[in-house]
Amino acid sequence: MKDKNLPLDNTPGSLEELTIEANKIIEYLEKKKDLENSIDDYQKLLRLNNIIEKKFHKDNKKINEETKNRINKILTKKNEK
Repeated sequence: MKDKNLPLDNTPGSLEELTIEANKIIEYLEKKKDLENSIDDYQKLLRLNNIIEKKFHKDNKKINEETKNRINKILTKKNEK
């Protein structure tokens, strides 16, 4: 799927909320007997998965940057003493 189909910034909800939504779709599909007509549900699940993955990477990058900044502050203070 193309990234242009995944409006990451316009997708409301946290990672947890999106994961809950994906789990609901999975449960629905598992209960369904005739999966032939479930293409739209599978596509929605794939889009959600890609959105979750991108949000996860974005959050992970932010955490890494914040951690690096905190370490640099600590090292700077230590070197000043």
